Amino acid sequence: MNFWKAIAILWLTFVVGCANIDNLNSAKSRQKVVKTNIIVSTAASLKEVMEEIEPLYEQEHPNVTITYNFAASGTLQKQIERGAPVDVLISADRSLIDLLLEKNLLQKETVRDLLHNQMVLIAPKNSNLKLTSFTDLINPEIEIIALAEQKSVPAGKYAQEVLNYFKITEQVQRKAVYGKDVRQVLNYVVTGNADVGIVYLTDALIAQKVKIVEIAPDYSHSTIVYGISAIAESQHPAIAQEFIQFLETKKIQNIFIRYGFIPIQNNQQIGF
Repeated sequence: MNFWKAIAILWLTFVVGCANIDNLNSAKSRQKVVKTNIIVSTAASLKEVMEEIEPLYEQEHPNVTITYNFAASGTLQKQIERGAPVDVLISADRSLIDLLLEKNLLQKETVRDLLHNQMVLIAPKNSNLKLTSFTDLINPEIEIIALAEQKSVPAGKYAQEVLNYFKITEQVQRKAVYGKDVRQVLNYVVTGNADVGIVYLTDALIAQKVKIVEIAPDYSHSTIVYGISAIAESQHPAIAQEFIQFLETKKIQNIFIRYGFIPIQNNQQIGF
């Protein structure tokens, strides 16, 4: 073998080796971009806060992405009962969590009470109505009252309890328009399509075009508890549980507080 032929062979070996290394690195790179997606079904009233939390979680867990499904809690419950591919549920009505537990559709060891909320009476910010309390809803100048559906929307159930407490249910129902979730109720008031509405405090705080007339006394309705759990049929149970634990961290609970939610501290696993 002459000198130049040996050099050529060495050069070819070097080029092939570099190509193999590049291919290996490229394969590793492709492996790194494969991410696990989890589906989180979430009460509509949590939309803005959960969207703020999403990039924070994904920053700490770069191999995981989140897809949210926002709807009324009763709707989310029905979807899970029908086998929808969900990993985590956050319900604005804790009793719906219990119903799903009875049917063995949740991972019992992951069930938590996560947050509290409050009910408020709201009106458009530019409203000229003389309105100071829930009892004013019977006044004739108030013609349209926005409420959430009672059967599928926890906010509708809590609002009904408030009306029952003040003994004004019959008068209010004659004026009521109903929203499919609490955000539709809020929108009715924001757009002026309703004179007033009853929503969560956290909904009122994000809407610049409404004003809070009165906060419902705690004793006028059931305690509002947002429950959370991983779904029994989750394809990613470990990641689902990790996401729940992330929401319980102090950093994330401070974000909930900023939006007007009240974190439930020292959560314990819920037996059933």
